[in-house]
Amino acid sequence: MISLDQLDSDLIDLLGRNARMGVAELASHLGVARNTVQSRLRRLEESGLLRGFRPDIDLGAAGIAVQAFIALEVQQGRLLRIAELLTAIPEVLEIHVTTGREDLLARVATETQAGLQQLIEHIVGIPGVVHSSTTLTLTTPLSYRTQPLLQKLTKTRGWGRSTPAPRDEEPSS
Repeated sequence: MISLDQLDSDLIDLLGRNARMGVAELASHLGVARNTVQSRLRRLEESGLLRGFRPDIDLGAAGIAVQAFIALEVQQGRLLRIAELLTAIPEVLEIHVTTGREDLLARVATETQAGLQQLIEHIVGIPGVVHSSTTLTLTTPLSYRTQPLLQKLTKTRGWGRSTPAPRDEEPSS
């Protein structure tokens, strides 16, 4: 586990807004030296916390209009094999192991509802899948995010080892 502070959080926030921002630009925005940004990035990457820089894709704009969550109940001892088989399906975007009646939760996307039906039929045909439940996604008012949580966790941890946190100036009356 890596210890994060507000400078780490602010750096991650800037990268989340624009992953193409260079080290010099990041340093300028943060008010720190380039070496500080480089060492922070290296530490975040080497710790495994920062796993890469990915494009944020609008699936609807790509013609992939249907998204859903498929919850699967599986036979005992088959979970890992079923997860492997799901991973090989391009329409499966993510898989989570869960508690409760269902054992796996898969986020999927297809171009059409007919495509979703075919995908569901394929998935429930996998040996070891006992039961499925599909929830269609209508809209996504909040996409996956981490920044508010990181800001909350680092709020009291200072802003760098030797750099005090920037202070918001009080508005003059």
